[in-house]
Formats: sequence, structure tokens, C-alpha cells
Amino acid sequence: MRGPGLFSEIGKKGKDLLGKDYTYDQKITFSSRTETGVGLTTNAVKKGGLYIGDIASQYKYKNTTFDVKVDTESNVSSTVTLEEFLPFTKAVGTFKLPDYSSGKLEVQYFHDHASVAGAVGLKQSPTVDLSATVGAHGIAFGAEAGFDTSSGTFTKYNAGLSLKKPDYIVSILLADKGDTLRASYVHHLDGKQKSAAVAEITRKFSTNENTLTVGSLYELDSLTSVKTKLNNGGKFGALLQHQLRPNNVLTISGEFDTKALDKKPRFGLALALKP
Repeated sequence: MRGPGLFSEIGKKGKDLLGKDYTYDQKITFSSRTETGVGLTTNAVKKGGLYIGDIASQYKYKNTTFDVKVDTESNVSSTVTLEEFLPFTKAVGTFKLPDYSSGKLEVQYFHDHASVAGAVGLKQSPTVDLSATVGAHGIAFGAEAGFDTSSGTFTKYNAGLSLKKPDYIVSILLADKGDTLRASYVHHLDGKQKSAAVAEITRKFSTNENTLTVGSLYELDSLTSVKTKLNNGGKFGALLQHQLRPNNVLTISGEFDTKALDKKPRFGLALALKP
């Protein structure tokens, strides 16, 4: 990706460290790819006593990627991604069935010092989303807005700033139409960025509420890593991820309330298999 990246990249590193791969259900994922270039992925998740899942396929042809997913409720979602149909430009089209009005077309443009993205819903009175990011030398500033043409109102307007250096990343986001301020700091503990510490503070102006979350990622060895997180509400989470063999990953995660130890903790297990 050229330039400062899309607006959605601002704050993403800290968000992933505090949330990505944590699961409190039982999940198994099986992926494979045929000799013709078709990729198949099957997900099965047990939530409570119910099993839900989906089957996804992916096919790549030159600069075009086709993704189709079918879930247990017979919902079909499809994504077509066209890379470099114009210089430094990517187009993404999505739609879902049976919700025919859910279709959306997005165009992304990447420059050395700026990135722009625009998305429009494929219906009579669509929602239009626009975002732009400018930056250089690790500093990026971006903003996004969404407008509903049917009601004539803004659905969102957010802004963000990030500073990225080899050892750390600082991000500040003003979200929820200016009602939420979120700041995060990620510090890499090694040169390969395999271990890191993160702190995030969120201020909700309408409720005068502050949330502080700290977390860490530590690589025990080349096959095993551990993640932890704790917020000022007393919620503590931990995750152990181990590569059983190439492309096969086992993830065990749990969460409990340190201020209410009588409550039952939550545990999750995820297994990703790829031949």
C-alpha cells in the first residue's frame, strides 16, 4: 500500500492488539486452495448450544479477486476486488442476498502522500461515504464523513491523527460525530515488532465516561505468542496462540472480572487448519 494508508488504518494497530483473535466461543476454520487457484474456507462456531457457520470461496484471476460467502441462514455475500484498473487505484464491489439494497461500490486511490476512498450504496437513495488521508515521514492526518441522501443527514464525521516510528505508534481519533475521543500508544519491544505494549484511553463526552485499557503482546518463541489486556473496569483478558505446524494455529483465550471473582469467567478455543 502506497502513502499514508486509508483513514481506517489510523489506530488500527492498537485496536488489533487489544481485540484481534480474542474469542469466547468454540471455533474451527478449515482453509484449502485448489490447483486452479480457488480458495475454500469453512468456519464453524459454537455459541452456547447453537452451531453457526459459513462457507467462503475465493478465486483470483490476474488483477481481479472474487469472494463469495454463504452462511447457515442462507445469506449470500459477494465481493469483487479489482486492483490497478487505473494507476494506483482499487475498486471494491460488495452485495448481499436476499438483501438486494445492501450493494456498495468503493473506489480507493493511493498516492505517495495521500489516499482517498469513496463508497456509494447501490440503491435509489444511497448513503455516500468519503475519506481522505494525507501524510509523510510517518505522520498522517485523515477525516471521513458519511451522508444519507434519503434523509439529507450526516451518518458520521470523524477525524484522526497518527505518528508512526520504528519503535512506536501514536494515534488520536475523534469519532462518533465528535462525541468520542480515543487515543492509543503502541510501543514495539523488539526490532522485528513481534512483541509490543499498548495503552488506549477513550473519553465519551456525552456520558462523561473514561475507559483506560492496557495490553501486551509477547512472543515466547517462534511458534508461540501471548497477549494480555486489562481495563479500568477490572476486565482482564489473556490469549495464547501456538502454531501447531505451518498454517495450523491453535488459539486459547479467556476473560474474567477482577472486581467480581464470583462471576464465571469466559473461555474460548479457536483452531485454524490449512493443508
